[in-house]
Amino acid sequence: MRRRLAWLAAWPLLMGAAEPRLVPDVSDTRIDIAYSFTGADLLLFGAILYPGGRAPAPDTDIVVVIKGPSEPLLVREKAMVAGIWVNHASERFRSVPSFYAVATSRPLDQLVSPRTAAIYEIGIGNLLLSPANGSSANEQARFQRGLVELKRRGGLYTEHVGTVSVREGVLYRALVPIPARVPIGNYTAETYLIRDGRIVAAATREIAIGKSGFERFVATAAETYPLLYGLAAIALSLLLGWLAALGFGRVRR
Repeated sequence: MRRRLAWLAAWPLLMGAAEPRLVPDVSDTRIDIAYSFTGADLLLFGAILYPGGRAPAPDTDIVVVIKGPSEPLLVREKAMVAGIWVNHASERFRSVPSFYAVATSRPLDQLVSPRTAAIYEIGIGNLLLSPANGSSANEQARFQRGLVELKRRGGLYTEHVGTVSVREGVLYRALVPIPARVPIGNYTAETYLIRDGRIVAAATREIAIGKSGFERFVATAAETYPLLYGLAAIALSLLLGWLAALGFGRVRR
């Protein structure tokens, strides 16, 4: 009886060891944003390791999800009142990814069930944005659609279907564009190995996106010395205004 219980306890570990595992990597673990930054292409690649020398499975699919740092966000809706556009309603969200991109080897609905996609937040429509106002479900859904649409227009929420290539069931690669106006912060690149509609392995890599050069100096100064930064900005504005007035005065003469 004791031997049987030990076998049952070890069974999940044996099953886990029988599954393949991912060894992911990225072309750049840090992306520096300078004044001339116009965007970048982030290459995510890796290998699928099969235990016990097993042959690679031909029906292997890969999904890659890149997420930016989450932040609380207030979404406002404007309405026409007496011929003037004013803020009419609003919805607050507790946790909104500042950036989200997903790349798949096939259409998502052919890979996993809607329940699995919702659990792992795979796909823009499965993001959990955590509304905080306590409004009705219809109202929350309406604001969430508006928020997602704004992110899509800005290039911050993207889906790249069929862009992940898997070679001989072992090597995979995906190219995800990073827009010029990408928010700074710490990002995660999550890779999922999918087979028969089931996620059998997952791995995560960290990516840092930050400012460099003069932009980094300005951002650091604004965060470290906000009062001095504000005074310097006011002084610079006054100086530029005085120089502009002086220049226009000379032109008129």
